Amino acid sequence: MKTKEYRIEGLSCPNCSKKFEKNVANIAGISEASVNFAVGKITVTGKASIEEIEAAGAFENLKIIDESQREVSHEKTSKVKENWTLTLALMFIVGALISQSINGEQAYLTIGLFLSAIVIGGFSLFIEGIKDLFKLNFSMQLLMTIAIIGASTIGQWAEGSVVVILFAISEALEKFSMDKARQSIRSLMDIAPKEALVVRDGKEVSIHVEDILVGDIMLIKPGQKIAMDGVIVKGHSSVNQGAITGESVPVEKNVADDVFAGTLNEEGMLEVKVTKLVKDSTISKIIHLVEEAQGERAPAQAFVDKFAKYYTPAIMLISFLVVVIPPTLFNGDWNTWLYQGLSLLVVGCPCSLVISTPVSIVSAISNAAKNGVLIKGGIYLEEVGGLQAIAFDKTGTLTKGEPVVTDYIVVEDAKKDHYFEMIAALESYSGHPLASAIMKELKQKKLSVDHVKIEDFSSITGKGIKGKIEGVTYYVGSAKLFEVSLNQATDLKTTYEKLQAQGKTVMIFGEENQILGMIAVADEVRVTSQQVIKELHEAGIKHTIMLTGDNETTAQAIGQEVGVTEIKGDLMPQDKLDYIKSLKNSYQKVAMVGDGVNDAPALAAASVGIAMGGAGTDTALETADVALMGDDLEKLPFLIRLSRKTLGVIKQNITLSLAIKLIALLLIIPGWLTLWLAIVADMGATILVTLNGLRLMKIK
Repeated sequence: MKTKEYRIEGLSCPNCSKKFEKNVANIAGISEASVNFAVGKITVTGKASIEEIEAAGAFENLKIIDESQREVSHEKTSKVKENWTLTLALMFIVGALISQSINGEQAYLTIGLFLSAIVIGGFSLFIEGIKDLFKLNFSMQLLMTIAIIGASTIGQWAEGSVVVILFAISEALEKFSMDKARQSIRSLMDIAPKEALVVRDGKEVSIHVEDILVGDIMLIKPGQKIAMDGVIVKGHSSVNQGAITGESVPVEKNVADDVFAGTLNEEGMLEVKVTKLVKDSTISKIIHLVEEAQGERAPAQAFVDKFAKYYTPAIMLISFLVVVIPPTLFNGDWNTWLYQGLSLLVVGCPCSLVISTPVSIVSAISNAAKNGVLIKGGIYLEEVGGLQAIAFDKTGTLTKGEPVVTDYIVVEDAKKDHYFEMIAALESYSGHPLASAIMKELKQKKLSVDHVKIEDFSSITGKGIKGKIEGVTYYVGSAKLFEVSLNQATDLKTTYEKLQAQGKTVMIFGEENQILGMIAVADEVRVTSQQVIKELHEAGIKHTIMLTGDNETTAQAIGQEVGVTEIKGDLMPQDKLDYIKSLKNSYQKVAMVGDGVNDAPALAAASVGIAMGGAGTDTALETADVALMGDDLEKLPFLIRLSRKTLGVIKQNITLSLAIKLIALLLIIPGWLTLWLAIVADMGATILVTLNGLRLMKIK
């Protein structure tokens, strides 16, 4: 059976989304329906027309848009036209109030105008409320229907009509605020252009992105956005990748470098070979993962949903008791206590409580995505807020993951460049991983090995390499190659041991019985690592640990430089996994930060797995719970601040929602709670928790 996705417009509350989901699932030909309230999407398995799905959402006036449509028409309908029943009902209320002042409260015209406002403004509400009553579905539509009909029964026409109007306004505001939160992530879709200039049959043609194939060559002019993921085949430029990685500084791009859809080409003309279809691009994956994440319920949201399930029937029972007990046991007035019970029904509506968590989660996850942090769900957002310990892989996380030449010492300064060219020439024949660092340094020094001729090159297993240059045999290798010479040269030996103690790999260069120089290579520490570790400790992270497969000496040198509290070297992947498990026993919630490939077991075992450099790395996006899209550890303190702020806002929202309801309930005792005050309290709570949740989109 075919599965299709549709965008829903006008979905305002979680309870309505569940009702819509049930209605769609009951359509003939549909086997399964799933609504993602946070994003405003429905996934349908089976066959049904858009008209049939829209009919299932008629109670909320929902609009359905096919996600597979290329361009969605955004017809702007005026708010007055959209809410014509509300506008008409308001006009009737104004007329009723004028009639009341002239003809009195009980005049037929006054009552008729108030009744017209109730029927017109609340018609769709009553239809759904009565349907829910027969299904024993304790929805807010049912609560409001009972309250409004009850108010009319006891002659409170004015208050009944005001409740209808305020409820409609409350729903309109909810729709507006949820759409604003959803639009935050939906705006990412507009980052990448819909068309690109492509070379086809020797001609430059503008083609829609969905018609572009892997292998096509795109032409990107300076100032243009890149439409598809690809690799540069010609040209060089600086590219602003902020939309994907959250980086504030443009990145230099040359031939063979990857570029992403939605990034901005700032300077040079680029020819880019397309490597992914539009649906597989990095930006598409980010949007898809974020939308899935927003649909994942956080523990706080699961608690609120469960609480609301029992809370609503409880409010109905308490309202019934408020109506019945005072008149039957204490000789109270039936009309007075029926009015108080109806007011309690209105103020007890769980709307603000139910929306308090999703609006906060949606805002936080959207904000994180825009800042280059991909969070896979509300549960991980909450887990990050409770972290007490963080473990880091060394290579590529705390360090750059690329060996560089850090020290170069020679016995004759005059021959410094000449010796370096000889070392580089020998290393160019070597397959040693550190050779790349020396070749890179050669390029930076603007030196060349073209003129250096090497004869009789050979590798000395476990020790180094040798070769003849102009008839003289030269060696490059470890201390084992130069044991006698090194012991005789005290100064050189001291320098060698000092460099080794700093965690650097030292190579010695010289002739058979004479040392001519030393070159030290190390994996360079990221400039931000030390500051990030400091910020994490200041933020209350009790324990930071570096886990690496490197030797203990190198591990200690790097670990002490960045300032982690514990350092473990010489570890296999299984050892890293065991350390994560032991940390969880001591600190409960532990994160592991790695590259998402060789750290996969440790990332999976941690409370939260955080992958570095998610942009363009499918493994990192799939294995981790959180991906830092840019190769930037500075996003980690931001993530922890955002998570803790989100937890704080959720608690504030739940407390605020319950407190407002409790205060309103206490007003029943002296008989001060009125229907209009009840709806204002409920509407006020909903607006306050929504605005409070939306604040999370502003955290920098």
